[in-house]
Amino acid sequence: MTPDPSRPPRPRGRRAALAALAALTLAVPAPVAAAPRPAAAATSLQEVMFVGNNWEGTADVIRSRGDYARLGRINVVPDRNERLREIYLNPIRLAFFLGIRQGPGEGHDQLVDDMYTTPDGTALVVSRPSFADVVSIDLATGQLRWRFAVSGYRADHMAVSPDGSRVAVSASTGNTVHVLDIRTGQQLGSFPTGDKPHENIFTDGGRRLWNMSIGEVNTDLDAPWLDWTKGDRRITVADTTTFGVVRVIDMRSRLDAAGRRDLSDAVRPAVFTPDGSRLYFQVSFLNGLVEYDVATDQITRVATLPKNPATSEDRTTWVNDSRHHGLSVSPDGARLCVAGTMDDYATVVDRATLHEGTLVPASKPYWATVSGDGRDCVISEAGADRVTAISFATGQKAASVPVGDHPQRVRIGHVPLGWTPPAAG
Repeated sequence: MTPDPSRPPRPRGRRAALAALAALTLAVPAPVAAAPRPAAAATSLQEVMFVGNNWEGTADVIRSRGDYARLGRINVVPDRNERLREIYLNPIRLAFFLGIRQGPGEGHDQLVDDMYTTPDGTALVVSRPSFADVVSIDLATGQLRWRFAVSGYRADHMAVSPDGSRVAVSASTGNTVHVLDIRTGQQLGSFPTGDKPHENIFTDGGRRLWNMSIGEVNTDLDAPWLDWTKGDRRITVADTTTFGVVRVIDMRSRLDAAGRRDLSDAVRPAVFTPDGSRLYFQVSFLNGLVEYDVATDQITRVATLPKNPATSEDRTTWVNDSRHHGLSVSPDGARLCVAGTMDDYATVVDRATLHEGTLVPASKPYWATVSGDGRDCVISEAGADRVTAISFATGQKAASVPVGDHPQRVRIGHVPLGWTPPAAG
């Protein structure tokens, strides 16, 4: 690949340490859907995609397939002034708020991380890292329906249950996952995790919840021999009825057994195959992905993907320790889509061989999801403020659409037929 000479260098910034501590455990899933989605009433709802513009505090609504045209934009921080007043009056909260700005925010506030719609398509539920909360935004009025403050000082990735009734959110500095009623925001339960809980995945028809903790990613102690400073990283599996931890998987010992002591055990984006037999995941600093056999509890393969020669090999310049960050699987389980974040490409990987296809140039691709019809992988390009669809069948770019400032998470959702965005407040 050739680098884009017009692209400005990434800001390195100071990297803040927002630590905490936590604990425990994990389980083996039965077959799961490739992308569990809330049931939608086809007669009254239309399927869309929501794109979270992290630095702007908005969510773009785009078509979920075809031309991916933008349908509207929603302000997800209508209470911004109120939240800022609270933060600036609390010295501890202010310290963490500014730490998030200088660390994971790369000099910006992180105003939207993850998003899911309620089953009736009337509200968008959003996690907001800098405000350490989850809110429900009425899609007709743009006003808050409810707000839930997470433990600690930062909210992160979420997951929605297969029936759409519950949403799980990682509380980064609280080392906790909260599970909420998606309609009311009431907490149904919670469980402890390792340090810095991140990705969440419901399995077994919603009976289990897998959480991946990534440890401390906001320091410059990134040399392999300093990996021990990154904290307690683990996969925690909880029962979603009792919220008890049923199993803990420490990937350190599994990676070591596979002869990969050189790899970090901080599990980043992850996806199960449709039958639940394999888990694919990215880890800190790796330009590639790891395959884990759930039944045998073993790492079976590691794929190393191409490096961009223009990418600095100074690990401290990689955003939050993630060289690659974004992973999805095609509905038939035959192909994986990888966002090569710091290497400025996305590619479709054949799951049988783990060989990559065409390297599609992309500017800081930060997430990968599956289109509504299952034909495309849709990536967010945080460095270019757009989303791009790549065909699973051909590995070629299918479409691009401009969005807001620094898009990250892209999620399938539903809005009422004929929906129009609420007037700006």
